[in-house]
Amino acid sequence: MPDLSHGQDAGRTPRATEDPAAVNALRSAVMRLSRRLKHQRVDESLSPTEMSVLGTLARCGSATPGELARKEHVQPPSMTRIVALLEAKGLVHLEPHPEDRRQKVVTQTEQAEAMLEQSRRKRNAWLATLVEGLDEDEWDKLRAAAPVLEKLAHL
Repeated sequence: MPDLSHGQDAGRTPRATEDPAAVNALRSAVMRLSRRLKHQRVDESLSPTEMSVLGTLARCGSATPGELARKEHVQPPSMTRIVALLEAKGLVHLEPHPEDRRQKVVTQTEQAEAMLEQSRRKRNAWLATLVEGLDEDEWDKLRAAAPVLEKLAHL
């Protein structure tokens, strides 16, 4: 008969709530790696938030400043300032909303697309260099973990 004392079958790996040390280690490792990746930028004049907005536009397509604010978890007035900075740098342009003339739609420029691609290449090369230091078993585990981490990023 299964052991249900912790709401699980015997032999099943404990969930995160039952293994806080593992959750802490995962959080810490993901945050450190993320910080290091953020420093691998091609344009140091852009803030991490500005880079994130450009990445959101690249992934999701054109959006209103309000939509961007929601996706980026910032207040609308902050997003208005970020969009203005990006527009001044020639990385986005604003167009009238096709259905609501009171709103604008933010679209990234070709310059932004090229900069993001160059940034991706630099970050991928940096990460590939780190991966070279792993043994085959570690690399296999990391490759297998990538889809799970992607799932967590979208929950």
